Amino acid sequence: MRSWAAWSVTALWAGWALGWALGLDGLALFEPVAVPLISLTPYLAAAALVPVLIAALLRRWYAALAATVAALAFGAMLLPRATVDAQVGADGPKLRVLTANVFFGRASMGELVRIVERERVDVLSVQEFTPDAQSGLDEQGLRAQLPYEVVDPRWGAGGSALYSRYPLTELPALPETVMAHPRAALELDGRRIEMTAVHPLPPLPGEGLEDWKHSLSTLPSAGSDDGVIRVLAGDFNATLDHARFRGLLDRGYTDAADRRGEGLASTWGFSGFPRLTLDHILVPRKVAVRSYDVLRLSGSDHRPVLAELQLP
Repeated sequence: MRSWAAWSVTALWAGWALGWALGLDGLALFEPVAVPLISLTPYLAAAALVPVLIAALLRRWYAALAATVAALAFGAMLLPRATVDAQVGADGPKLRVLTANVFFGRASMGELVRIVERERVDVLSVQEFTPDAQSGLDEQGLRAQLPYEVVDPRWGAGGSALYSRYPLTELPALPETVMAHPRAALELDGRRIEMTAVHPLPPLPGEGLEDWKHSLSTLPSAGSDDGVIRVLAGDFNATLDHARFRGLLDRGYTDAADRRGEGLASTWGFSGFPRLTLDHILVPRKVAVRSYDVLRLSGSDHRPVLAELQLP
């Protein structure tokens, strides 16, 4: 009985770590269950010593050894997110990017405009952008800070928008997505920057999972040969623990929070459990991330994230 108890709890942690390493949540057979659950990995990691202690108390030393290996694996997965990465040698112009999910347009538009002004934001990506949110931002004077826009307001959670200090050229939005993903290009000191406001459906079984997969796979790669700098900013409904999100990073991106050692800072779930890191700013690896902050916005279930980028 003691062996069964020790190995059962060890198998849970070890199996989870192995599934993460193999990217099993990215396989169709496991997706409906694994994709929602894998985002809880930081909580399993925080409790990774539990199976070690249980096995030790039950004097099942092989189980304790296996549980220790699993705990070390969790550490290898998550500790790099809390470590500041070495910065690339970029010395070009700086760009301050803010992304904010405004919760069906219910967040304080006045507070968001004050954040834009206080933080000297150059580009703002907004999700759950409703017609009321659009009129609210106009009434609060956002245009004085960010006069250029490419917007797709929709009732409910489907709308998104891009606002900029610099002139924007509208680009084709992502095709065949449930939610709006507006895209635009701007020029900064002769450099072309293409911005995408990201917001797929949550990856729940059914339409949500299919749209989430399609949206992530359709997002443009960072690229390197054409000289264009592509930045993705928004509510990805994904964490660094999702195999498909890591696959997106493998297409030439780095996560601004992860680069600055803030990869475990949660951005959603402040009204209950769990708290997850769903909002991201992704940049090409040749772009330096000089700062990263998680802010507060009254009335929203998400926290805005701000990154100062320095271009090559």
